[in-house]
Amino acid sequence: MSAPKGGSGREGGRGLKVQVKSAGKRTLSSKLWLERQLNDPWVAQAKRDGWRSRAVFKLIEIDERFHLLKPGQKIIDLGAAPGGWAQYASQKIGSAQGRGRVIGIDLLEIETIPGVEFTVMDFNDADAPDKLKAMLGGPADGVLSDMAANATGHRKTDHIKIVALAELAIEFAREVLAPGGYFLAKVLQGGTEGALLLNLKRDFTAVRHVKPKASRAGSAELYVLATGFRGGGE
Repeated sequence: MSAPKGGSGREGGRGLKVQVKSAGKRTLSSKLWLERQLNDPWVAQAKRDGWRSRAVFKLIEIDERFHLLKPGQKIIDLGAAPGGWAQYASQKIGSAQGRGRVIGIDLLEIETIPGVEFTVMDFNDADAPDKLKAMLGGPADGVLSDMAANATGHRKTDHIKIVALAELAIEFAREVLAPGGYFLAKVLQGGTEGALLLNLKRDFTAVRHVKPKASRAGSAELYVLATGFRGGGE
């Protein structure tokens, strides 16, 4: 997958930068976020291609490298809003045509996507694994998570929070994955992500870190990918 042209320093473009004027009650953080969105070539590319979010390009790149998503699979997307990952997964497995299933869960409502079932719930609820297995019609082939806690601006704190989310997602994946299944989740570089890999290596045959090109320039964002789940399933 080639990177969008122009725009950010990462891609080497020299396009004109859009600056947002402070207006009304807009905070500095929201102003800076809006400027990043307006000047982000991946955001523009997502709009042109009809994707729900720029984050889809991270999943596309990882999928193209490791061939995760296949026709007929059953997939769970944790923290699915606004739906970009579920949108791509449904196209790859053919769920809109009745092949496989994609279940997206989030605390927020998500607009309907053909071939995707969304449920508003906390994935860490005690009954979540059984409920999602029932929605899927059995264990999952893959668990995807692009979840991130609200940023505090303190790098160490943000790292701890996102790793904690990833650890919860791992425990959830152990409950719902079929043998041979895979797990993909966002983490941040910060010193403890190595322990996360050791945790995963107990139950997966291959575990690695992946840094997609669509991650923002200067971001500490990484993805952990675990394949070949050894669990018993149902």
